Amino acid sequence: MERRGFLKFLSLLPVSPFLFSLRTRKEDIAKKVLLLDTVVAGFRYYDGERIWDGLSVEDPVTLIREPENPYDQRAIEVYHRKGKIGYIPRVDNTAISQLMDRREKVYASISWLKRDDDPWKRVGIKVWLEV
Repeated sequence: MERRGFLKFLSLLPVSPFLFSLRTRKEDIAKKVLLLDTVVAGFRYYDGERIWDGLSVEDPVTLIREPENPYDQRAIEVYHRKGKIGYIPRVDNTAISQLMDRREKVYASISWLKRDDDPWKRVGIKVWLEV
């Protein structure tokens, strides 16, 4: 069948009202913006090694601000379920901490895992902003 004939055939098919209900308004579609792709700092000092076998790529992680941290007032803890696996590195946490302080919708997930002796090369996370 030629292209023109095929298109004519398609135009004769009945259109289901169900197809129109699948459309959503532009305002209803949540968009996400990647803010950061980084490593987890301090992995070896917290629960990371203990829960290593339970970690999976794309698992969500919880970010918790820790403004009273004596070493970094912009500190952001990273938790996998109930286990603390470390922090967002100090060099990367300025913008994220400001967004969290403004109660913006920031969320994160594990982007990669690697068995390595260097704890800075063990876990990567991506941080997203919902707009």
